[in-house]
Amino acid sequence: MYQVPSYWGNSYYMRANFVPIWNTGFPKAVQMIKEAVQGERNDELFYDELINLAPSQEQVAIIESIRNDERGHNKMFREMYRALTGQEIAGISSEKYERVQSYTEGLQRALMGELGAVERYRNIWFGLPAGIYKDTVYGIILDELKHAAKYNYLITLNLR
Repeated sequence: MYQVPSYWGNSYYMRANFVPIWNTGFPKAVQMIKEAVQGERNDELFYDELINLAPSQEQVAIIESIRNDERGHNKMFREMYRALTGQEIAGISSEKYERVQSYTEGLQRALMGELGAVERYRNIWFGLPAGIYKDTVYGIILDELKHAAKYNYLITLNLR
């Protein structure tokens, strides 16, 4: 018979419930999914602008691959929202699009945007029940981290 290691102590001991600081309830997670999708028009303008400013075809291809991933994320978030609420996401963000001042400034903004998305999506992840939706958000988080690494690479290329 397997015995609990002594460093774990009494396995019947009641401990206080641990709640991570980014713990999110299901209703809030669903609302955050909706918010994640509503800014997509500004995202498209931003990616188009970065692609037009990119100094090489290699850099264009990298940004296009990130943009295409983001389109897929938006599609998945829309489908999740519809499956979880029975409603379509309507409307777009009323936030005015802010043009980039330079390519490198755009890359830096994009990097910080990807890292901010990781934090927002982590909150969504915590609010979803175990299963396909939670697993999908985890995959999206991994993509956002991959995008951040690509933007770091692009920033490094343009430091010369």
